[in-house]
Amino acid sequence: MRMLYLLASYLLTPLLLLHLAIRGLRDRDWLKRWSERFAFYRQAIPPGGIIVHAASIGEVNAAASLIRALRARFPELPLTVTCFTPTGSERIRALFSTEVNHVYLPLDLWDAVHRFLKRARPRVLIVMETELWPILFLASQHKGIPLLLANARISDRSFRGYRRIQSLVKQVLTSASSIAAQSETDALRLAELGAPKNRIKITGNLKFDLDLPPGIRDKGLSLRQAWGVQRPVIVAGSTHEGDEVPLVQAFKGIQKTFPEALLVLVPRHPERFQSAAALARSAGLRVALRSESTEVPAGIDCLVVDAMGELLSCYAACDIAFVGGSLAPVGGHNLLEPAALSAPVLMGPHTQHSADITAQLVDAGAALVVQDVEELGQAFSRLLGDAGLRDDMGAAGQRVFSRGQGAVDRTLRLVSELLER
Repeated sequence: MRMLYLLASYLLTPLLLLHLAIRGLRDRDWLKRWSERFAFYRQAIPPGGIIVHAASIGEVNAAASLIRALRARFPELPLTVTCFTPTGSERIRALFSTEVNHVYLPLDLWDAVHRFLKRARPRVLIVMETELWPILFLASQHKGIPLLLANARISDRSFRGYRRIQSLVKQVLTSASSIAAQSETDALRLAELGAPKNRIKITGNLKFDLDLPPGIRDKGLSLRQAWGVQRPVIVAGSTHEGDEVPLVQAFKGIQKTFPEALLVLVPRHPERFQSAAALARSAGLRVALRSESTEVPAGIDCLVVDAMGELLSCYAACDIAFVGGSLAPVGGHNLLEPAALSAPVLMGPHTQHSADITAQLVDAGAALVVQDVEELGQAFSRLLGDAGLRDDMGAAGQRVFSRGQGAVDRTLRLVSELLER
């Protein structure tokens, strides 16, 4: 299986590059820095430090508190953060500027990975969540580089898929020096897939250790004043097209009851900013773009936030938060961000990427799962009409968020152990 993967990685590279080029037609950033995809870097990578790989924007956000803690705990070690997507890269720069080194992780090709590791020579490599790249893991083991799989989770879908190639997955997991699982369920699945049980520790979910930016609530209040303090506001964050179509339909359905309501769409990917606005306009909504003005005139029904890094402040300004990737069959995005800001949370049924968090929020009365447009519209109406219920749900979400913290400290202990070896 290892040799088959090695062969397939090279045979499929042209198709992957074609995929990147096609994405580049909508977002030009995908066409930049291609040399880094093969571990040819213009800037230096300081050797002998810690590398944290967070694939895209969601993983970067989850890793942010850990990265800050690593900088504080090990200030003498250079810290490099890698990702694979332009949005992840932009988020790394927005969060850390020049405080950390940043490059793209190369494609999982034997020569590229070895070139990367030879240049970086990390003392510890930390890979976030379920980025199981066989060559990266096996090459790290071969070179004696301790590798920590952090915030590890295995969704139902991933578990079924990995079992089909279990012999390869077992080799990959066995090459990890330590595995920090989000939950007991994740730990059991990792062990069943072949991870050595004595290397698995349940550390909790790093997303609970979200560092809310200073003044984020004040920024939310300023946004709300710009949008209209008296207007009911629904913020739909990290949306995909499969979320936006039912969101717009449900919003249209409640406008007779709540004519002043404002729908704020925050698409997950920059290449969808314009298409999300076009979708809302085609449904008859009057649309404004965040880039055009911070003010939202009373006649506007829908605001499309066509900028990255503003989702938290939007959640801080809303009456109701809907988390995207959940009506669309994507698996759901970060539910804890609105919960941490005391917003009542709505989501669709596709939340397998955060099943444990979903269960905790629903059980605590902090979140509601809706199945379709009709249930979404009913939830909008119910919550907008009951301020007490919104307050109760928001408070419950904040309690769940507070109880779940501590994963960063537990993960730091594993990093310390690997550095001492």
